[in-house]
Amino acid sequence: MTLKRTNSDDTDFKNLVVLLDQDLAIRDGEDHAFYNQFNKTDKIKHVIVFYENDTAVGCGAFREKESDAVEIKRMYVHPDFRKKGIASSVLKELEIWAKETGYTYTILETGKNQPEAINLYQKQDYTIIPNYPPYEAMENSVCMKKTL
Repeated sequence: MTLKRTNSDDTDFKNLVVLLDQDLAIRDGEDHAFYNQFNKTDKIKHVIVFYENDTAVGCGAFREKESDAVEIKRMYVHPDFRKKGIASSVLKELEIWAKETGYTYTILETGKNQPEAINLYQKQDYTIIPNYPPYEAMENSVCMKKTL
């Protein structure tokens, strides 16, 4: 198992994001078009890809949201590799990288139709906060924060 720091040009990351977007289209239903506009991956400079036996099976990314905060984006683990701690490993590496880069906290948005994601983030000491823009009017959104 290995973790690779890369950016949004990485082919393995792009391939995993296709699978993520397919999953989110089902989970988000009629709200998918709204959420999808905020999930563009071009120009993301901080991406983690997780490999098991040289196969890319998980990913995550962050981008600057404020001068002292990053937003966690594009977290995904292939269904065949879930429940192995991969998402936690990716998230921890993203947090380490964000802290190394000088950020003091992370924020993220996930959906009520993703209870496993909410569970993951709460286990990693994220707390629910009021929905931040552009999600403040979205009933399905759950926004979270963690101090690094």
